[in-house]
Amino acid sequence: MVPNQMVRMNQGQGETSYTRNSSIQNAQQNRMKPLIEAAIVDFCSSSINTGSLFPRKMLIADLGCSSGPNALALVSIALEAIHNHCLQLQQTPPEVCLLLNDLPENDFNTVVKNLVTLRQSNKPLVMIGVTPGSFYERLFTSGSLHLVCSSSSLQWLSKAPEHLTRNQIPAYDIDEHARRERLPIVLEAYAQQFREDFTLFLQLRAKELVSGGRMVLSLIGRPSYIIDSEFFHLWEIVAQILSVMASEGVIDKANFDSFYVPLYGPSCKELREIIQEEGSFSIREMREQDPTTDYDNAFMTPSRFLNHLRAIFEPIIVQHFGEVMDEFARTAERRWSVEGSMQDERARNPRVMLVVSLAKA
Repeated sequence: MVPNQMVRMNQGQGETSYTRNSSIQNAQQNRMKPLIEAAIVDFCSSSINTGSLFPRKMLIADLGCSSGPNALALVSIALEAIHNHCLQLQQTPPEVCLLLNDLPENDFNTVVKNLVTLRQSNKPLVMIGVTPGSFYERLFTSGSLHLVCSSSSLQWLSKAPEHLTRNQIPAYDIDEHARRERLPIVLEAYAQQFREDFTLFLQLRAKELVSGGRMVLSLIGRPSYIIDSEFFHLWEIVAQILSVMASEGVIDKANFDSFYVPLYGPSCKELREIIQEEGSFSIREMREQDPTTDYDNAFMTPSRFLNHLRAIFEPIIVQHFGEVMDEFARTAERRWSVEGSMQDERARNPRVMLVVSLAKA
């Protein structure tokens, strides 16, 4: 199942690259550290308690690893946790295989270059591999994985909701009245697509994980205090900028109406319900975290925030509209030129990071 839009971050080392604009994602990965460490200890302890030997090998996968400085963060945390746990128990470290996954368009060349440093560490590392492909399809052999990690990736859907694309219902209408009228339809379509995709993700990983295998996942969601009728797009700020460009004739309105970003932020309640209904995993821990505590003052400036948006959304915008990013930047700067307007806009679009630790039932 391949997404019908180019879902990848901006490549390279430039000012608007993901490499130079991913500090917030890195902070979220660091917040996952205690859950990954606990998952490692719990899995190893469970093996011993059920009469098995201490694991002799472990396969660990990061799904949606992207590129840049964050690509190895989660697997490095897991590797360190295994090393420390073995030292504490005076056990021989298991052989470890690290597997990195993202879509084929990902900048795997940069990732592979960074792997050299990791292989030179003194940790119990044997093999590293990359696995291009969508995590909404089978990626690994049955019963082979011991730990799956994923950060800031599962909010991306396999595709835009078919009900909207098939019936040509804009995801974000320029006219505010029409947008509010269509809101329930748009919400239900995106929520249903996320439910289908995340259910499939759980089913696939349940086949690939060993008995008692663990998953630690984080994704962007919406705060629990926001009710369904107040639904917002994770990409609403981008949509607002593009809607101004459409109203001014910079981009074609019909083209704007057919722009669907395959991105959805669930609530904590939604996530819990899907996991419980699918039934392959038990929830060990679930957290709702405020990502704004990871922002520094520099991130609050319009230029820095604009680079952050471009690092994430530029490939999918350019694929749909062509080379419009210079005008996109000018429109955003003009929109935010009023003092406090950018902060106000971001305050109207609150986000949370949902973090969940799962054990295969």
